[in-house]
Order: sequence, then structure tokens, then C-alpha cells
Amino acid sequence: MAGRTSKKVTRDFYARDTLTVARELIGMRLVHAQGGTLRVGRIVETEAYQGPEDLAAHSSRGRTRRTEVMFGPPGYAYVYFIYGFWHCMNVVTAAEGVPHAVLLRALEPVTGIEDRTWGPGLLCRAMHIDRSLNGADLCGDILWLERPPAAKRRSPRIARAARVGVDYAGQWARRPWRFYDKDSRYVSTSHALHAGLTGSAETDPVRRARKR
Repeated sequence: MAGRTSKKVTRDFYARDTLTVARELIGMRLVHAQGGTLRVGRIVETEAYQGPEDLAAHSSRGRTRRTEVMFGPPGYAYVYFIYGFWHCMNVVTAAEGVPHAVLLRALEPVTGIEDRTWGPGLLCRAMHIDRSLNGADLCGDILWLERPPAAKRRSPRIARAARVGVDYAGQWARRPWRFYDKDSRYVSTSHALHAGLTGSAETDPVRRARKR
């Protein structure tokens, strides 16, 4: 858009090792252009999913109508609906035919965001992301990721930990495939920002959903 100096991420970025993408997404911006409104948030927490071997991934149950996007080319949005209320957004990664994706778990608001953004369901609600954007090309002009302008760019201190709410996945639940900005109060497990809400269905609707 006119006047913007940020650099949109190209498809090559997504077509790489999923753990690398999940880590490098921290500090980038998610942008949703809807009508005349531009919503922008800085990504501060992600989770990598590497199906079909990864039992915590939706794609562990094979190629279905729901997971079709995950098996497609990288650089597309995989958006699913759970509990009859929440949407969650993933970024498809790796090579076409390899059902890997990175879940976006939390954002720091940059512009156009008024609601809470710590947790994948809250993130999508604040960004007005729903199933209509499932399969959206992240190299397009509606929903995309970009690097922040050089003047506002800062290198995050990135930590990693086990993913949240996937205990049912056995040994896969212990994989340290969650990445987050150690200095951000918007990380979904930050007690400083929302003590008492961490892990609830409101802040973390992904919890147990991947078991279905």
C-alpha cells in the first residue's frame, strides 16, 4: 500500500525447514488488509507442527478436506475453526506435499488492533481472520507477512519450549517446538499480562483441539 516501507515476505521464506521458519517468524509482522482497514501485529509466539509423523499435528491423520491446504505449496494460510467459536491461523511451510505448518500463537498490536492478541483464538479475532481466509496466498494483497521497517526493527531474544496443550501426543508433546520473544508481555503464557487466564479455552483454544 502507498506509504508503506515494510518488505513483504516471499515464498522462498516459507519453503524451508519448518523449525527455522517458526523461529524466524518471531519479530515479523502479520498484516490483514480488509476494505479500507489495515490491521498489523508483530509476531511474538509460534509453534511448529511437522506431520504426518508429528502426532500433535492435524495432518497426522492424513490428507483430508480439512488439512488439504497443509499438503499444498508453502506460503499459504491454514485457518481452522474449533469449539464453534474460535479460529486459529497457521502458515504452511516446507515443500509441497509435506504437511508442515506453523501456528501463530500471539501478536503485539502495531496498528488497527483493539482486542486482545495473546493466544491463537484471540489473535484471529483481533485480526478479523476466519475460515474465509483458509487457503489465502500469503504472498498476496489481503493477508501477508512482512519484515518491519528498518527504523523499527529490533532483534528479539528468542526462547523455545514445549508446545502447549498437546499432552495426548506422547513423546511429540515434549518437543521444544514453541518459540517466543522472551521480552514480550503478549506471549500467551505470560502471567504478568493475564494471570489466571493462561491455558484457558479463552486464551488458548488450541488446547485439546488437535486431538480431534
